[in-house]
Amino acid sequence: MTTEHQSFYETPAPAGLTGIKAWLLTHDHKRLGLMYLWAVFFWLILALFLGLALRTELMSIGETIMSAEVYNATFTLHGVIMIFLFVIPAIPAIFGNFFLPIQIGADDVFFPRLNLFSWYLFMIGGFFAVIALFAGDGFPDTGWTFYVPFSVSTESNVSLTVTAAFILGMSSMLTGLNFVTTVHRMRVKGMGWMQIPLFTWSLYATAWVQILATPVVSITFVLIILERFLNIGLFDPDKGGDPLLYQHLFWMYSHPAVYIMILPGMGVISEIIPVFSRKAIFGYKGIVVSSMAIAIAGSLVWAHHMYTSGMSDVSVFVFSLLTFLVAIPTAVKVFSWISTMYKGSILMTPPLLLSLVFIYLFTVGGLTGLVLGAAGPDIHVHDTQFVVSHFHFTMFGGTGFAFFAALHFWWPKMFGIMYNFKRAYIGIILATIGFIFHYIPMFILGMQGMPRRYYDYLPQFETGNFLAGFGGYLVVAGVMMMFINLFLSFREKVEAAADPWGGTTLEWSIPSPPPVHNFIDEPVVKDYPYDFSEVIMRSKKEK
Repeated sequence: MTTEHQSFYETPAPAGLTGIKAWLLTHDHKRLGLMYLWAVFFWLILALFLGLALRTELMSIGETIMSAEVYNATFTLHGVIMIFLFVIPAIPAIFGNFFLPIQIGADDVFFPRLNLFSWYLFMIGGFFAVIALFAGDGFPDTGWTFYVPFSVSTESNVSLTVTAAFILGMSSMLTGLNFVTTVHRMRVKGMGWMQIPLFTWSLYATAWVQILATPVVSITFVLIILERFLNIGLFDPDKGGDPLLYQHLFWMYSHPAVYIMILPGMGVISEIIPVFSRKAIFGYKGIVVSSMAIAIAGSLVWAHHMYTSGMSDVSVFVFSLLTFLVAIPTAVKVFSWISTMYKGSILMTPPLLLSLVFIYLFTVGGLTGLVLGAAGPDIHVHDTQFVVSHFHFTMFGGTGFAFFAALHFWWPKMFGIMYNFKRAYIGIILATIGFIFHYIPMFILGMQGMPRRYYDYLPQFETGNFLAGFGGYLVVAGVMMMFINLFLSFREKVEAAADPWGGTTLEWSIPSPPPVHNFIDEPVVKDYPYDFSEVIMRSKKEK
């Protein structure tokens, strides 16, 4: 087998390095994607069990498995890991690194060394988060938002934790810069803007938000450290500061970050639905425009998190209107996905089932987001369990299930092996049922008035919290079954074809797993929307 045809697993890194050094010093975008994958697996599993511990504590009144101080620190750690170490980086860092260059016919990203540096920043940021558990007075009890004045006055280890978040933000920003440059400069000859696959388009839109919004939160975290060490009074009214300034700075990043989280997931769904509907995507240009519109409009709506802070009525009206406008491009995508399936030749597989679950859960999250976007009802459910449920429907029901869909869709391409469908279906159904049992009671608890972030609660909320805790156990069981099934595929070693699904984007035209150089011959660029007639004819012949 020639070097060009060898799998990227089989070849040494630059300078002839082998073994672990070949991975730690690699510039290969595919290896870096896998290195992100194993790191994200670790953080996700840890955050899932931290969340399960929180829900176990809340299943009954009073102290059960942890004290109030431990609960607050665990709550913060769960949020920091999930947001900064899983939801934001997972799809772009893993699947973006692995597949974006292949989808546009390139051999690598534009800045391969910078790509490796981004991975090291990601690992260093995670290391700082872990060190904060044991250094000083322990992990912060502020929540993942680090709201002042508490984050400035608490004796817990806020400075080290926000330093970790700062470093992770740098990793995210550099990855976005790399993706934008790669899309602009490294598309194969003949690939115009309207021939770029939708997953790559979603990463491109996301990358611009990463580049433009991340510096805002980075500066905000630096200001917290300055406040704690120098006591300069930026957020202290006694010294002429304003605590609401922090909220504006934080949400100017953190609401656009919601779209950093969800846009790549939408790109994954836009790839999967056409393949298993055996039908070209409906409204390709509409999805492209809506991706960019979400990235732009989503950066203008941050203050809907602050309706109860005393803003003027004009500000409330403007931000409420902008929030509702963001729903339009999101609805365009959902309409396009459903229209693509209409009269399609549906082939049910684990990736498609996960995509359907995504559409349902994310739609529920989006519609309940409109409740929070309207100032009237938001006043009543602000800072209640209703907000927790909405957020998890969009972020975990959305980005989380899109991540699982991407794993099951591209696993055969990444490793050249197929997983067991039956175990995958059981894990997906278990996780979905558990998710609904877990978060629907929280909507009801929120409307009944139970606040979020509380360690204990009144007796009338016990039934809802018990049901939510029971659902949490089902979610973790389902997710772990999906992961175990994927890992068992290494032992069972059922070889996957180069194109096991009948995909039409460029990654399905090369061997599984990909060779060292992604393309031996210059790839042939197809026009969008892709024609599935050849795939359908091949399937009929095989039957």
